[in-house]
Amino acid sequence: MPVLTARALLLDMDGTLVDSDAVVERIWRRWAEAHGLDGDEVMKVVHGRQGHASMAVLLPGRPERLNHADNARMLAEETADMDGVVPVPGAPEFLASLRGVPHALVTSADVPLSTARMAAAGLPLPGVRVTAESVGASKPDPEGFLKGAAELGIAPADCVVFEDLGAGIAAGRAAGMRVVGVGPRAAAHGPDVVVRDLRQVRVETVGPDVRLHVA
Repeated sequence: MPVLTARALLLDMDGTLVDSDAVVERIWRRWAEAHGLDGDEVMKVVHGRQGHASMAVLLPGRPERLNHADNARMLAEETADMDGVVPVPGAPEFLASLRGVPHALVTSADVPLSTARMAAAGLPLPGVRVTAESVGASKPDPEGFLKGAAELGIAPADCVVFEDLGAGIAAGRAAGMRVVGVGPRAAAHGPDVVVRDLRQVRVETVGPDVRLHVA
């Protein structure tokens, strides 16, 4: 079993702790149809980024103000739609095992959406959270993970990121951190370790160190 040793953990939300795919699919496919885009192609882009950043990729040259306006409206829609939002298998037990371990949520969702989704999934919110309002650049930019490490007071090299998608995995690597890829979408993006879900991770604390035993 691989063992990763760290001082802090930085956790993505959607796809890593919370399965919100049903909501994301509903809302983004509606947006794709309204803009004459192929829904399947849109879904390849939107996971793991802030909405306005995804729109900039999908509609290059579109005024940024329109992307931000759409993003604000869609965040409100997502916050009001919790149908099908459930925890990723093993997430409740995994978060419970982090009591006393420095950790932070680092998500492309804003405060209302992240709060609502974690609650809908029955998961506790970490004390340190880096959300869309906290950063100037979306993943794959490393800003969010670097800010999470700074707020925890832990060097980036001593942090391990948990992520499920390419944008987040790239952000973790750019931050100089090791990455545990969670779920079937992670393997293609070169994380240090891949797990099917969080049931494959056991947390052990030894002094200030956190040992992650990966089955």
